[in-house]
Amino acid sequence: MRRHHALLALALAALTGCGSAPPAAPSAPAAAPAGTPDAAPAAPAPSDAAAPAPSQVTSVEVPASVRAVVEAADRADADKALDAGRKPAETLAFFGIQPGMKVAELMAGGGYTAELLARAVGPGGIVYGQNNRFVLERFAEKPWSERLKKPLMKTVVRVDRELDDPLPPEARDLDAVFLILFYHDAVWLEVDRPAMNRAIFRALKPGGVFAIIDHSGRDGTGVAEVKTLHRIEQKVVREEIERAGFRLEAEAAFLRSPTDTRDWNASPMVAGDKRGTSDRFVLKFVKPAG
Repeated sequence: MRRHHALLALALAALTGCGSAPPAAPSAPAAAPAGTPDAAPAAPAPSDAAAPAPSQVTSVEVPASVRAVVEAADRADADKALDAGRKPAETLAFFGIQPGMKVAELMAGGGYTAELLARAVGPGGIVYGQNNRFVLERFAEKPWSERLKKPLMKTVVRVDRELDDPLPPEARDLDAVFLILFYHDAVWLEVDRPAMNRAIFRALKPGGVFAIIDHSGRDGTGVAEVKTLHRIEQKVVREEIERAGFRLEAEAAFLRSPTDTRDWNASPMVAGDKRGTSDRFVLKFVKPAG
C-alpha cells in the first residue's frame, strides 16, 4: 500500500508540473507557442526570435544635405565647439532625419541637438523640444529660452513636461524621438521608465525611430553608476526599451572609444578635458509596423 501511494504521488507531481523547468521570466512579452514542451530549454520571446539581429554600422555615410546643416555658417561657435565630440552629422544621418519630418528631442537642455533637428527637418517639419522642471531650474531655462528666439527655431514647439509622460497629446505619428546622453539620468531621477518608454512608443508612427545615445558603463555595473559616473550598461537600456515593444534595428560605432576605461565621471560639468571622449553606444530602435 505504501508503494502504491508513492507511485500515485509521483504521477500527480508529473501532471501538475512539479519539478519541471521554471516558468518564463515576467518580462517576456508573449507566452511560448502552443505545443512547446514544458521541460524545453528557455527560449527568447517569439517576437525576438522572429526579428533579425540588429545591424552593426561601423561607418555612416553622411549626405551633402546633412553635412550642410552641420556646417551652416550661422551656427553658434559654442555649438560648433561640441561637434568633434558629438559627431552631429553622423547622428542625423544614422537616424535618417530628413526635411519635412516630425520629430522630438526629450531633455533637450539648452537646445544643441534640437536646433540641429530644426535645421534638418526644415520649415516643413516640426520639432518638439521637451525639458522637465529639474533641468530647466538647474541650468536650461536661460539658454533654451534664448535659443528659441532664433528665427530658424520657429518650427520648434517648447514642451515643459515630466519625463514619465514627456509629450503632449498632439505629438503623434512622429518620425523619430531622440534621448541623448540622458537615459542614465532618468534612472537616478527615479523616472517611471516603463511609462516613459510606452509613451514614446505611442507617439511614434509605425516604423518610427527611438534614437538613443548614452555613456557606456562597464560590464556588470547595470545601473549602479548612473549618478556617480553618469554611465549605464548598454544591455539594461536595450532590455527596458524592448520591453515596451520596440525592436533594436541597428547599432552604430561612430561614438565608440575603445581606450575609455569607463571609470570616470562623464557628466559634462565634471568631465572637463575628457568631455566628448567617453565610449558611447548609439542605438536605433524602431516601432514595428502593424
